[in-house]
Amino acid sequence: MLVRDFMITDVVCVEIPGNRDDVLRILKRTGISGVPVLKGGELVGIITRKDLLRKAEETQLGLLMTPDPVVIRPDAPIQEAAQLMVRHNIRRLPVVEDGAMVGLISVADLIGAIAQIRPNLPIKDYISKTYALWEDTPLSLVGRILEISGYDAIPILMEDGTLTGIISERDLIRNTRIEDGVEVSDFSNGTDDDEWTWESIRDMHTISYGISRIQLLPIPVKNAMVKNVLAVPLNAEVGECALKMRRARVDQIPVVNGNKRLIAMLFDRELIRVLLPDQQQGLRKS
Repeated sequence: MLVRDFMITDVVCVEIPGNRDDVLRILKRTGISGVPVLKGGELVGIITRKDLLRKAEETQLGLLMTPDPVVIRPDAPIQEAAQLMVRHNIRRLPVVEDGAMVGLISVADLIGAIAQIRPNLPIKDYISKTYALWEDTPLSLVGRILEISGYDAIPILMEDGTLTGIISERDLIRNTRIEDGVEVSDFSNGTDDDEWTWESIRDMHTISYGISRIQLLPIPVKNAMVKNVLAVPLNAEVGECALKMRRARVDQIPVVNGNKRLIAMLFDRELIRVLLPDQQQGLRKS
């Protein structure tokens, strides 16, 4: 099973020089998590949802992107793709042949491969402990929590502790807007004179400039989350879960007990460890 068998060849890309807002529109419209960046037709970087959310005031693609992305050959086995994604904690690999990008393979594509293999393995070795948020948590706070925690998604609970939804980076991107404003910078000479003296007034210089930033909408998370949550029991199998992820086009599935109470999360980026050699599967990224 080779990379060329599972990669996509119709890859959405952006070009330098380009516009951040165009990237945001692409991610909103398609639901994909990142796009390769080209300069003169040559691959120079990757821009992801995380980059847009974490660098909300940056507009230049060259400063938003991760330069020199990790790449893979089309004739490489998919196990090598899984190793690179786990090692570098990334979700996609541009596929390069003879110096040119010919495709892209993502975590979702590897989940599709696992769904074909249908390994008869329990999911308990691939689930992650998690925490949850209340459904009335402001969306801006949810975004900050996702950034600090490094999680791609967080389950949402009602007041009685019942699982009611999932919020992911994809949902955050869909609920953003561009806000324009004015910032003022003080370029005073830093003298120690009292601020009311003529010398201080004379030496005080300010400049106003426009700034554009990505802002999350001022709404509670329940208005942005996915509500029809696909969940699995702890005794579910890897192949079954991979197939459900593939069909539902989701990156994670909550794991619940017999009372349908949340006990863990199954993330696709952890599930692809199934493809790693046995001695590497236990090496979880800190």
